[in-house]
Amino acid sequence: MHKTTVMRILEKNHINYQIYDYSKSEAISGLDVIKVLNQDGHQVFKTLVTIGKSKQYYVFLVPVINELDLKKAALVVKEKHIEMIKSSDLLPLTGYVHGGCSPIGMKKSLVTIIDQSANNYPTIIYNGGKIGFQVETTLADLAKLITITLADIIK
Repeated sequence: MHKTTVMRILEKNHINYQIYDYSKSEAISGLDVIKVLNQDGHQVFKTLVTIGKSKQYYVFLVPVINELDLKKAALVVKEKHIEMIKSSDLLPLTGYVHGGCSPIGMKKSLVTIIDQSANNYPTIIYNGGKIGFQVETTLADLAKLITITLADIIK
């Protein structure tokens, strides 16, 4: 199996992780992924990149079965308004394509907020840096690699 940048970063930092490979399936959406891998949709998080009125970028991780509440998210990052970035802006900003975006290994270090429901699980699952791969780590281990904040950000 080809290791992604995310997997190499986790290994370099001696962080234990579990790999989930769904690359042989036709799963595209987060809901498809949890069905193919038989995972809990509350424990699997999608990575969403936004831009604020200030032109600052923010990353939000929310369970795949939920939606990001843009008003709550804006309050958390002290912006008047935030919106999702254009799909065409994702690769130049993060180094990842839509559907393969991970909070780890982005080109720039961005403020990252994770929905507080992540505290309900010993580990969370998120994109492994390439379409077809998920990784599972503890929040504590994820926090060793990126600065995270937990907050209520879902609808």
